[in-house]
Amino acid sequence: MKIQINTNDGSYPIYIGKNIFLNINKLLRRTKINPSKILVVYDSNVPKILIKKILKKLSNKSVYKIEIVFNEKNKTFKTISKILKKLQKNNFNRNDCLISVGGGICGDICGFASSIFKRGLAFVNVPSTFLSQVDSSIGGKTGVNSETGKNMIGTFYQPSIVISDTIFLKSLPKKEMICGYAEILKHSLISNRKFFDYLRKNFKKIIQKDSKHLKIAIFKSCNIKKRIVEKDEKEKNLRKTLNLGHTFAHAFEASKGYTKKLNHGEAVLLGIMSASKFSHKKNLLKDNEFNLIMEHLKKLNYDNLNRYFKIKDIPKIIEYMKQDKKNQNNLINLILLQKISRPIINKNFSKIEIKKFFDRLIYN
Repeated sequence: MKIQINTNDGSYPIYIGKNIFLNINKLLRRTKINPSKILVVYDSNVPKILIKKILKKLSNKSVYKIEIVFNEKNKTFKTISKILKKLQKNNFNRNDCLISVGGGICGDICGFASSIFKRGLAFVNVPSTFLSQVDSSIGGKTGVNSETGKNMIGTFYQPSIVISDTIFLKSLPKKEMICGYAEILKHSLISNRKFFDYLRKNFKKIIQKDSKHLKIAIFKSCNIKKRIVEKDEKEKNLRKTLNLGHTFAHAFEASKGYTKKLNHGEAVLLGIMSASKFSHKKNLLKDNEFNLIMEHLKKLNYDNLNRYFKIKDIPKIIEYMKQDKKNQNNLINLILLQKISRPIINKNFSKIEIKKFFDRLIYN
């Protein structure tokens, strides 16, 4: 399967399939990437046998490598600096390329490093997690975290090619599959009611890595994001809808200190739940639509916050929400739902309104 992304900053293909990474040389040539030097930056969680296969396929080039333990805590300039030093030490030029093999954090960091090294190095993304294959590898957002919040410093920089190989998902635990499923669900809620109905019927097969339904879910999800990114590359208007649940989610993650207690996808599911309940509370989302969403989240076991937060956590969550990049004039900007497939952007609320909402949502 192939999807072509066309933006003002560049056009690039996304290849989706099983064992397609073994054709990496052919795919690079097809995309007119012919570097003399390649830096492969890979996540330590990626099975070593797959990394060895990639390095072997690239052995006709001068290949350098860096293994990094990627997580939210080291999504910082320190990690960027490590990559840049490797590129500088080995005299990479703008005709060479950087290949990222890992999840969304790896892709974000490598994309950012590529965008600032000599003002633009060819960037090849090989996403290894379900989440990165269906969401973060598409659209060109890069960045690192700062003390004030998640992804506060970054650029828009489109990759030269994305290779989404389902073989990388084989070793992922169920929790990581649910993490990716969160973004697929979000895409259906903001854009495609039929896709949402498909997910309701087949979500177990997707999470259990059924090959047929997995490819369909990845392809449909990528197509939704493709259409949005092509219409609004720099997040001026329509692309904001991709943040459904994320203002809540980023605050939830930060409140937990970016620990394994709550990964990004789990936070997104809780964020979708919160945004849906807030939409319903504000009489934007009707009962029948709201109930369908909540029933699905209940089956996924992400339909309430009380397993993760206590009342004393509310002030901290709200402070992180106040630091969200979309906010203006001391109000908190939320993406909400009018119905499934019809999101609402640029709705702003006071800190007091959000607190009242959480006081009812977190009641332990």
